[in-house]
Amino acid sequence: MTSTYDVLLGRLRHAFDAIHVGADPALRASDRSDYQANGVMALAKSEGVNPREMAQKVLSHLDIGDVAEVEVAGPGFLNLTLTPSFLNSQLRSLLSDERLGAATVGGRTAVIDYSAPNVAKEMHVGHLRSTVIGDALARMYRFRGYHVIARNHVGDWGTPFGMLIEHLIDVGEDEAIASLSIGDLDSFYRDARAKFDSDDVFKERSRERVVALQGGDAETRRLWRILVDESVAYFAEVYAALDVTLTPADVVGESYYNDMLSDVVRDLDAAGLLVESGRALCVFPEGFTNRDGEPLPLIVQKRDEGFGYSATDLAAVRDRVGNLHADEILYVVGAPQSQHFEMVFAVARAAGWLPDTVRCEHVAFGNVLGPDRKMLKTRSGDTVKLIALLDEARSRASSALDVRTPQMDSHQRHTLATQIARAAIKYADLSTDRQRDYVFDLDRMITFEGDTGPYLQYAHARLRSIFRRLNEPWDSAEVTFELNDNAERHLALGLLHFPEALDGALATLQPHRLSGYLFDLAQRFTTFYEACPVLSAAEPTRSERLALCELTARTLSLGLSLLGIEAPDQM
Repeated sequence: MTSTYDVLLGRLRHAFDAIHVGADPALRASDRSDYQANGVMALAKSEGVNPREMAQKVLSHLDIGDVAEVEVAGPGFLNLTLTPSFLNSQLRSLLSDERLGAATVGGRTAVIDYSAPNVAKEMHVGHLRSTVIGDALARMYRFRGYHVIARNHVGDWGTPFGMLIEHLIDVGEDEAIASLSIGDLDSFYRDARAKFDSDDVFKERSRERVVALQGGDAETRRLWRILVDESVAYFAEVYAALDVTLTPADVVGESYYNDMLSDVVRDLDAAGLLVESGRALCVFPEGFTNRDGEPLPLIVQKRDEGFGYSATDLAAVRDRVGNLHADEILYVVGAPQSQHFEMVFAVARAAGWLPDTVRCEHVAFGNVLGPDRKMLKTRSGDTVKLIALLDEARSRASSALDVRTPQMDSHQRHTLATQIARAAIKYADLSTDRQRDYVFDLDRMITFEGDTGPYLQYAHARLRSIFRRLNEPWDSAEVTFELNDNAERHLALGLLHFPEALDGALATLQPHRLSGYLFDLAQRFTTFYEACPVLSAAEPTRSERLALCELTARTLSLGLSLLGIEAPDQM
């Protein structure tokens, strides 16, 4: 099914081409649900003619009578109002379309790098945005038809693992596994760090252990594997609690690229890009300077011959293009890393590892703030754990359900409270422009009113309740959409915008564009529901309105699922 926008734009392009102006008019939806071509004004200026004259000229070549009624308005606008017959055909197509008009893209691969916690450390609020935004993009890309390869680039390598392995040896494997298996990763890490800072003998042992780890010592690697496996199991529990699609199979940490780093250095040197600076091996990509205007280096190999993040990220780019055959690579990482990724991409392109045909983008995001607009912390000043956030949201959702539906049994309440809690947390993030900071306010996020996840869930549940009250079979096969009421038409136009909302979210990698569309659709439904009786209406109006409700429920359910949010049938 071709989207309404594409149908209109195609007809307008044909009309503009017919008068040899070669323009690509911008199209936008107006508040009156009409369509307006605003390219005429600029064209009239370039041709030196009156804008209304140019509008009439375009109109004379515009074959659009079966799609929209057109009039010249104001100084030269073309106002397009979709015809009832076109709306009817589009809506009837949606009734039999599981994808609700959204197109598919076959044969393309997207690698999406997101979440990236550290081994032996618990997941906290700092991982929230990467995890939630990345998972929403992964869901949207899969729905679009991409082969999505998720990459959870966990921190599982480097100097800290010397002290962690030595601490594991000191406390004993059984006790260490018992501690790590219950998710008490932070305590294990803190104890190891305290010992490292206070005990010179332990510190020396830790340094020797790092050498053994990097050298491939079998026993050291076995102990390191214990730390990694227990941490990955804990991460999986957090993802399951949040309903995030990442699995242990998606974990490809820093260690995976360790054996590729020497090749990165060798090939950069062979390409003439490597420069020794301060005894470190660097690349100076064009266009990057420090505050003094001096060329800024990307350090590939440090003066101690160790490798840092830059080398690992370059190896990851090579692997994702060369071995995974990615057409698109997305890095869902905080905004402070923007320059780092820009430099990595620039070096990878200069080395020939990242062709221009591959879309490679840093999907940057802002911070999660507390009510004081500072980084969200606990009262004691500790970083807030993700599980603690979910537990608190679930508790508040359960309390709200106690008031709203006291008759609900405990199992139903727990299940629904979990769904509401996830929706509250995810939607608050995904309804915000990802590049902005946002305030984490559970009191606002958990409400059933306003621009919140629970509000959208409730709108879906209210729609489904209409069909439960129907108490008889209903078939939309013979429905015709007359749309005689303005509220019906307003809702119908909103339904037709779903493909465009999804396209916009994917083109800009901004999930809030889809979130905003869903909120607008829910508001349109509320206006419709208040103005247009459904079950009490006479036929054929009753069936038409039921069909609009069915399409709205399906659109909300599908749209929410692409954000990683469940749409309960009852609330």
